[in-house]
Formats: sequence, structure tokens, C-alpha cells
Amino acid sequence: MQSTGTHDPATTPTHCPYCALQCGMNLTPVEGGTVEVSERADFPVNRGALCGKGRTAAAVLTPGARLTSPLVRSGDGALVPAGWDEALDRIAGNLERTRARYGADALGVFGGGGLTNEKAYALGKFARVVLGTSQIDYNGRFCMSSAAAAGTRAFGLDRGLPFPLEDVPRTGCVILVGSNPAETMPPSLRYFTELRENGGTLIVVDPRRTKTAEQADLHLAPRPGTDLALALGMLHLVVAEGRVDEAYVEERTSGWEEARAAAMAHWPEHVERITGVSVPELREAVRLFCAPEAAMVLTARGPEQQAKGTDTVGAWINLCLATGRAGRPLSGYGCLTGQGNGQGGREHGQKADQLPGYRKLTDPAARRHVAGVWGVDPDSLPEPGRSAYELLDALGTDVRSLLVMGSNPVVSAPRAAHVEERLRSLDFLAVCDVVLSETAQLADVVLPVTQWAEETGTTTSLEGRVLLRRRALTPPDGVRGDLEVLHGLAGRLGVEKGFPTDPEEVFEELRRASAGGPADYSGIDYRRLAQENGVFWPCPAPPAPDGTGATDSGVGTGTGTGTAPHPGTPRLFLDRFATDDGRARFVPVAHRPSAEEPDDEYPVLLTTGRVVSQYQSGAQTRRVAELNAAAPGPFVELHPRLAARLGAAEGDPLAVVSRRGRAVAPARITTGIRPDTVFMPFHWPGEGRANTLTNPALDPTSRMPEFKVCAVRVETVTS
Repeated sequence: MQSTGTHDPATTPTHCPYCALQCGMNLTPVEGGTVEVSERADFPVNRGALCGKGRTAAAVLTPGARLTSPLVRSGDGALVPAGWDEALDRIAGNLERTRARYGADALGVFGGGGLTNEKAYALGKFARVVLGTSQIDYNGRFCMSSAAAAGTRAFGLDRGLPFPLEDVPRTGCVILVGSNPAETMPPSLRYFTELRENGGTLIVVDPRRTKTAEQADLHLAPRPGTDLALALGMLHLVVAEGRVDEAYVEERTSGWEEARAAAMAHWPEHVERITGVSVPELREAVRLFCAPEAAMVLTARGPEQQAKGTDTVGAWINLCLATGRAGRPLSGYGCLTGQGNGQGGREHGQKADQLPGYRKLTDPAARRHVAGVWGVDPDSLPEPGRSAYELLDALGTDVRSLLVMGSNPVVSAPRAAHVEERLRSLDFLAVCDVVLSETAQLADVVLPVTQWAEETGTTTSLEGRVLLRRRALTPPDGVRGDLEVLHGLAGRLGVEKGFPTDPEEVFEELRRASAGGPADYSGIDYRRLAQENGVFWPCPAPPAPDGTGATDSGVGTGTGTGTAPHPGTPRLFLDRFATDDGRARFVPVAHRPSAEEPDDEYPVLLTTGRVVSQYQSGAQTRRVAELNAAAPGPFVELHPRLAARLGAAEGDPLAVVSRRGRAVAPARITTGIRPDTVFMPFHWPGEGRANTLTNPALDPTSRMPEFKVCAVRVETVTS
């Protein structure tokens, strides 16, 4: 099949390969076999604006920056070029031998939040149908899982933003918790600027005075790991000051009394001692949030990447519910999803506990539906497996062979030195990637795969908008698509059908598999995506003539049998929440300490994050000269008072030491961080690898590791 969208053959409208904004851009072929990136003003999210990463995205398409041949581990331990048949045969043979000796669950699959919906869907199907393993998860577990768990618990459904970004400038107040969009998704900053220009207010909650916090009307700088107490303190004041929307709570929620009682145990002076945020600041935040008719809370990795992340997000949701700020126009709770397809990646089956359409693997009806689409016995589908860190921790013992697709856990996983050791202990490791990442360097077989501009596929943005990325140029010789990889491996492992290489054919099957699920894509097709600039899910197919729903016939057209297609759902929950009774659920939560608090040996708190010119593990952006010039390496950000105690000057090498290891990077001294806290970006490997230090303590619900807070000591380094 070919995409039915039309465009100027000289220029291809598509989307950026990086963050979840999925900014629209145009690609024009230029001499040398690559493309030129230009603005695309017709896409409503970025309206032509691009950050430095987007503008330079084509640099990684050049042969010098990427892999163009399979690599296999030779007898002397080196990675050497090989043909595709040899590489695929070696992967299939090792997977089959591992399964025969240890069982199917000795095979692991680790995916990525940058994979298209088609790839994520096919990878989950491959793990469960071809390999028969339960051991599949993905790096998106490290990004949005706490927000997803809290949203599902409260609203019955998780979609990053339940409203489009265009609503943000039109609300009255936004509380932005643990997010720095000025650096993580720069084109989105205009929405917050426009909010203030329209008379609204912006409150930023962050232990650092980031570029985003500098734009705020009020900046709250809590001690890392205390966002939960901060939200509860604000809810206490909402109750104490009579600001609860009693009619809304009565009509549209349940569980208020228990949540109210939990919040009342967090009085303002107590919260001030925990967080370091003063009582007057707390009162001002409540006043600003409650004064307008509409308001929003948006969270990101700050409150989410904690061992209590689900409860922390839940406390912010409780604040929205108590004030009537959810399921109403221009109001609500939302999560600023990070990775390019972080939303779609968790909807269609590469997560340990999920099947396509955001169905639960433990739901017998979901298993029957998806198994029917796949043509297998529902009982043959494995039960849920390990979450991402638990899967990585089991490598070399319970899990003996691993296939990695679109992820670099050597840099991005918590307790990274341990994860690297576990990867080295495997019997067999295969990696599919665009570049020779730090994880690929450890592999027995490395497969060079196509990039965003060389393939067609769909992604789902932070708004829940399903988008069509279009192929703009032919990949280099020796490079194949991930769908071709899965097709080739499935055939070698005895499954000849069910793994097509055409992305539109895969999407058509995904539509059937998702039909009737929470994330229903059955009314979406490539034609609609091309014509409508994306479609918001849920978008069910129109009913068939017999009224049963067009899940087996007519889904290929997106128009059913003449009935008007579903328009998609830009705004969720306006009529009811996705719970059995339509009510949102308050969940009572209480503050608790971080998994690792400072002590005499490790007296300082470390928090981690990103910088504007690098992305995630940096596997691609570190190969772009312009981006490296702007952000050449790691650093340790610290307050002048801490620097003075250490006797450190700007640029001096500092060692940051945790119970898990040691990282060394230059000092960057600023008053924009708390004196009890240091910050390190996590984009780099080697001695400056921030995730050598981070704590893998897991949230009991989301299984999110505690990236955002751990106890460290800081030392000067003498030459």
C-alpha cells in the first residue's frame, strides 16, 4: 500500500524525530543524498517554529554519522561488517537456542518511546507471538509511567494531555510542575508566553531557577523529592480557605472525604519545613490558581520520576478535582510527555502489561480480542512480565538473550554501571539502531535501521494527536527498516505470516486490534492523517450496517459505510470521566520521604535533567556539530555557597559520588539552584554519566525509578 496523502513531490511535509511536540517540518532533498529542513507553518502545534535539534535533525542522516552495514562480533571480539542474512541468521539462531535451553522467558525485548506506532505494535506482537516471552518493556517506563498510572487511577484513562495545547494560553492559570519546556521542547514555550500576554498567570515548581522559571509569575523551589507535600499543602489551604468547589465535587467525583482528611494532615507550616517553600508562597500559589474561572496543572519528569511519583501526580490531580479544574473547558490535569512517541509507545503493546489499544494484558476480553486479530489462541499470550528496570536487572540470570530496538540503556537507565554490567553478562545481545550507541557497542549483532526521514509511519503526540510521518528520501544501501527486521526474524523463527513490512498494512491491523479499546484508532487511516493534520484519539470507526461497528470490514477507508467518520476527540472528560460511573476518583495520599535521604556521608541531593541542545541519551544529538558546540559535555550545577564550602571555582572538575558510583564533570556555579542540591544533565556516557549515580528504587504502582532525587557527596578533584 502507498500513503494516499498528496504533496509537492519536491518537498515532503512531515514531523520532527525528537520530542513529543512532534513539530511539523518540511524536508526537501538536496545534493549529497540528504534533505534540507525548513519551517512548516500549517501545523498548528509549532506553527513553523523549530528548536536547534529540529533544525539540525537532517545531520544524522548522513552516512558518516550513522550505521550503514550490519555488524557482528568476530572471534577476536571486534564488531565487523556482515551481510544481512548472516546477521539475521545469527540473531534467530541464538534466540532459538536460548529458548530451547532456558524457556521462552529467557528471551527479553527492550523497546523505545521513539519507535513509530507501527513498530511498537509489531514489536509487542513479535515478543508475544513469535518468541512467546513475557519479558518485554521499553524506555518509556522511565518517562511518563507515573503520570499514566495516576491518570488512569483518577480518570479511568491516560492520555498525556486531555486537551490540545491551544487551550493553554486561554486558561487563567497554569501550574507547571517539574518541567522546563524552554529547554526540553522550546517551541511550546510560546503557549506559556501567550498565557501571560492574555492576562493569565504561570506558576513554576522546580528546585532550579530554569529558563522556564524565569518566565513565571511565581517560582516555587521545593527541595527535590517533596513535590507531594507541596501539592498536599496547597490542597490543605484550598480546604481551609473555603475554596473547594463543593457542587463539582458532589456531582462529578468520589472519594473526597478520604482525600480531604489526608490533605488536612499537611498544614502549611509543616509543609514549609518539608519543602522549603514558605507559607506566604504557598498561600499566593493557591490564590493565583483559584482566582480565575479556569486553570490547569501540567506535570513532567520532576514529580513523576520518583519512587512515589504516582502518588505525587495523584496529589496534583486531587488539587484539580477539589477546585473543579478537570473535565471542564480550558481546565484540567495534563502530563507533558517527553519522547517523540512516548504516548503511542505505551498504547500498543511494547509495555510489559499492555496489549494494543491500551488494553490490559490481564483482561480476558482484551486477550480474546487481540488474539482474534492476531489469529492465535488467547491462552497462548504470555502474562505480564517485568518492568523496564527489573528486566534490565534480570539480564544474564533469568533473561539470557536480549533484543533492543531504539533504546540506549547504558546511558539512560538508572544505576547505569550496573545495567552495563548486566548487558555484558548476557549470552547474546542484538541491537537495532541508527548509530553505534553505547549499548550497540556491547552487542553481538548490530542492525542498521532506517530513520524518520527514510520511512513512513505514525506517531502520537503529547496531545493524543495521531500524526503521519512521511518518507522523504531513500535510505542508504545496507540499511533496512525495523519492520523488515521483525519480518526477517519471524520467518526464520517459523512464523511466515503476520509481520508485513509495509507500515500502512501494519497500521490497518493496529486499527483492528485497537478497536473498542481505550485508545481506539479504528476510525483513523493514513488518508485522514494526511488531510487533517492528525486526528485525536479515541476515534472509533463508524458503525457497520448491522450496528456492530466496523472492526472487521470498512476500517481501511476510515469512512465506514457512508456514515460520517468520527471527528476524533481533542478534549476528553467534558461529559464524563472514563470510569465505570463516569466520576473522577480522589485518591488519598500522604507525603513520605524519598527512598534515599541525605545523611552525614552523602549530605547533598542530586537531581538530573536535560539541556536544550541535547536529547535523551544523546546517541544522535552528540553526533551533530552545531549541537555539540552549544552543549559539549556534562557539568555539575551547584550554588555558590556549596562551591565556597568545597573551595571550587567555575569549571573546576568535581566528583559527585552516590552509593552506586562516581561521576566527574566541571563545576557550573549559579544562584539558580538550591544550596542543598546539585544538578547534572544525563546525555553523556563515560566518567560524566549522571545515571551512574541515580537510584533504581521503584514506584510501587508505576515501577518508575527514582531518577530525580538521590543522596550524594560532592568532592573536588585534584590532578
